[in-house]
Amino acid sequence: MAARRTDGMSGARTVGLVVVTVLTTVLAIWLGLGLQEQRVADQRRQDILAAARQSALNFTSLDYRHYDRDSGNVLKGATGDFEKQFAAQTKQLTELVARNKSVSEGHVLDAGIVRSDERSARVLVVADSKVTNTALPKGEARTYRLQLDLVLEGGRWLTSDVEFVG
Repeated sequence: MAARRTDGMSGARTVGLVVVTVLTTVLAIWLGLGLQEQRVADQRRQDILAAARQSALNFTSLDYRHYDRDSGNVLKGATGDFEKQFAAQTKQLTELVARNKSVSEGHVLDAGIVRSDERSARVLVVADSKVTNTALPKGEARTYRLQLDLVLEGGRWLTSDVEFVG
């Protein structure tokens, strides 16, 4: 009889160990998946902020001596209505910045995501720019508060709208 009791206790221990092992494995998988989702979300936020910062920098850094290159940089990071509007104004802007010998050197001070999901985001960006032209040969400091809407296209975050805010 003692042998049965030992076998029964041993069987109960085995079942208990199996249950604990299964629960531990499920918990580890659940935590691992949560960690992976967090990493993906963190990477998405970093990608959004990097794209918004670069877009704002391109938008606030334009030089009449290299305007084709600089406006091309803006268009490379643009899509949708913003791309169409900027492209449509490029010829007129090229003439304007050349006539005024305009140079704008932008610096992004800060950026923060207002909202985002897997395919779109809204980012607020604060940028300073030193602007020189024929009317301001010594330059003038300007601060811009920009609201950028971005969309994910072809694996890249592109700016679909820019608004001056505040």
